[in-house]
Amino acid sequence: MSLHSNAASRSVFPKGPSFTLEDFSSRDYIVKEFIEALSDSAISSRRSSLGPANGNQPFDPKPLIRTFEHAQRRLGELSGDLEIRENELSAAVRRAEAQHSQNLNILGRKLKQAIESFQQLDTSFQSAGPGDTALGSGNMAVETGRRLEELDRQRRRALDAHFLLECWDGVSNRGEIILLENLRRSGSGEAKVRSAHIARQLLRISQRLDPKSWNESRSTEPYNDGHLAPNSNNMEGTNGFRWNTREIIEKFSETLEKDLLRQFDDFYRKANFEGMKDCATVLQDFNGGASVVALFVNQHQFFIDRSQLVTEEVGGDPESWEKLADPDAEPSGVEPSLQSLVDEVRVVVQEESAIIRRAFPNYEQVLGKFLQRVFQQSIQQRLEMVLEKANSVSSLAFLRSLQSSRSCISTLVDELKAHGLTEHPETISSQTSLILDQQLEDLFVPYFVGSSYIEREKRTLEELYTSLLFKFTTFHGRRKKAATTFMASLSKSGSELLASAREAYINRLDSSEHSPTQKRVLIQVADLKESTDLARPNDLIFTEEDGQPSISYAKRMLKWLAEAVGRGLELNMNNETPKDMATFLNLLLSIMGEGYLEVCLDAALEAAATQESGRTEPDFAFLRAVRDSISIANLMQQGALPFVERWKRRPTWQLQKKNDFRPKEGDSTAWLEKLQTPTCASLCAFLARVHDVAVSSLPASGANLPQLLSEIALGTRSLLLEHFKRFVVNGPGGLMVTKDMTQYANLLKSWEIDEQIRAPSGMLDVLLEVGSLFVIGPEALRERMRGPGGSSSGKTSSNPGATSARGPGVTSTEAGLSIQDVRAYVFRREDSNTPAMQQMLTNAL
Repeated sequence: MSLHSNAASRSVFPKGPSFTLEDFSSRDYIVKEFIEALSDSAISSRRSSLGPANGNQPFDPKPLIRTFEHAQRRLGELSGDLEIRENELSAAVRRAEAQHSQNLNILGRKLKQAIESFQQLDTSFQSAGPGDTALGSGNMAVETGRRLEELDRQRRRALDAHFLLECWDGVSNRGEIILLENLRRSGSGEAKVRSAHIARQLLRISQRLDPKSWNESRSTEPYNDGHLAPNSNNMEGTNGFRWNTREIIEKFSETLEKDLLRQFDDFYRKANFEGMKDCATVLQDFNGGASVVALFVNQHQFFIDRSQLVTEEVGGDPESWEKLADPDAEPSGVEPSLQSLVDEVRVVVQEESAIIRRAFPNYEQVLGKFLQRVFQQSIQQRLEMVLEKANSVSSLAFLRSLQSSRSCISTLVDELKAHGLTEHPETISSQTSLILDQQLEDLFVPYFVGSSYIEREKRTLEELYTSLLFKFTTFHGRRKKAATTFMASLSKSGSELLASAREAYINRLDSSEHSPTQKRVLIQVADLKESTDLARPNDLIFTEEDGQPSISYAKRMLKWLAEAVGRGLELNMNNETPKDMATFLNLLLSIMGEGYLEVCLDAALEAAATQESGRTEPDFAFLRAVRDSISIANLMQQGALPFVERWKRRPTWQLQKKNDFRPKEGDSTAWLEKLQTPTCASLCAFLARVHDVAVSSLPASGANLPQLLSEIALGTRSLLLEHFKRFVVNGPGGLMVTKDMTQYANLLKSWEIDEQIRAPSGMLDVLLEVGSLFVIGPEALRERMRGPGGSSSGKTSSNPGATSARGPGVTSTEAGLSIQDVRAYVFRREDSNTPAMQQMLTNAL
């Protein structure tokens, strides 16, 4: 504001200059220019008053003097005003400094009080005061922390509740969801997680507060940027207008899910595993993660590539398929396309498991879905095609392909378990291991429903046996027999049965059940040139050799049977192994015993009977058939024994639990009341059945029955000695080992076997000694390891079945265990690492 003089100026004098403090505070202010401006204004005013005619008048200083006097008075007034303002500002500064100093003192005192309080609290935490305990201080700290956490949770819940109410207000009253949209678009993973939480809560609120939107089928128009435009489809309420809250929230949820899935796919293509995990975490919390898992699995390049190869025909070399159908040829390996798929699966699963571990919070579930897709789609489709192709070749080709395929896929499962997958390099998790086992089982369950598999094995063997014996049965069916005696009438009845069986075989071979390859193989087995020879058996030319028993034929039949038995033991999935083994044995006895050996012996008997009343010199050529029949019978006995041995190996290997001989202390009393383990009871029952069948099938006189039972007893003994080297045994478990061994020994000794085997200190007593090795103390063990000679030095025998009679320098126990055998059992004791046992083992070296 300009300052002016209050004194009235006369009209004869010009008005004085006007200026304020702002004129002097400007950066452009210069003293010289200010003085010149005052002078110029005075001179110009004088010239204007005198006019041009008076230009030569003498200089008059009075106007300049008046101007400068006026300026001086004005500067004095401004100086006074400036001094007053300066004094006011100085006083204000002093007051502010005093207030600042006071505030610093107050804050300093408060800071000092806070530091002292913190020090007191810290001291109370670190050391207990009088009457207090350290435990009480710790509890106080825990309680303080708990309260702080509770307060923080309450604060977050209050904020979330406030935001939730704001979102619901926008949805229900304005039909907008802008707050959630802004939260979603913020870009952070935490914001998306929160938006998913709130969207799910809004759906629950809508279901409770707006039930009409859940019951009505009418929909609203799609919204844009969170706004939903009103239209005629919106429903009228009590206030005149109402929004369909359910559809608004669901549309936002769909948008959120699509956005997250798109981001997940982008991150996957860029190998950004952290970004993938953020998206997967949100989606898992939002809808269980099913959509992101489906995206990961369905869009995987492995399934995309393999889907194009599923329709490819199963190729392979035709000669390989022919060889697969040939019963006398060694089974070939896995079909190439299936082997290639399995190799690729092995690599892909191991690589993707590492990605799944880094990209998903619930990686085990995702890995399970991925494995299910791999097995149920890729492997199963290719397996079905391979087996269908093999079945079109022959029944034997199908069975061999089934065995090789299951072995290949089982190996794959074992290798994946050994790798560890998501737990690599640690051991695979039990959940994933169960999934792999289940997938392997599900692949082959359709081929083992009921007794379909074993019936197929039996039918295949019957076809091969019938083809092999076709000339033999036809030869004996054409023999002319005079039914003059009772044995001749029986022989005639048997010939009629064989003839009817031959006719049934011819009809079956000509049916559509057999493929051209299988029919051709059976004709080759029957040693026929053309298939028409089967239809005209009466036109065939036979020799005496066709009617004689053939040891080579018996060996081929036993080889085929052994292959079927081995395949059955490997593939059997329905726990019917005893029944299946009985089926194979009955087939062996039926075809080789009744259909082959009995026919040969009947023919020999007939030949001998016809020479009884003859007048010519008798011909003893039939004795050759008797000799070969006896040899074949011995082969049957020796061939049947391994099938029994194989079954004994299954229960002792599979059913014996690893903790059977490591009972817990709390269970010791009840557990030790048992006379034997369940595995021992099962195996003893099986051996008893074998004994009963042998006794009822073989004559009591002669050496066949004792020899067979002795072989079974010694085979069981060898298996048990190896079996108990696999289990860790603690103190109470040692008593159970002793009980099991006693049961085994007593059962085998009760049989009609060689006296040297079951006698005291015989070969079966080694079972009792093995049982004692798990219960005696270190001193007694030291004496056992020293052997009869009292020394533990010398060579050890590697044969656990050797008797106590050993050569010089060989150290053994009385029942025939070598030092190496004893050490193997001692190392299975749970206390083998104790100082006393270690010292004993060291001294025994």
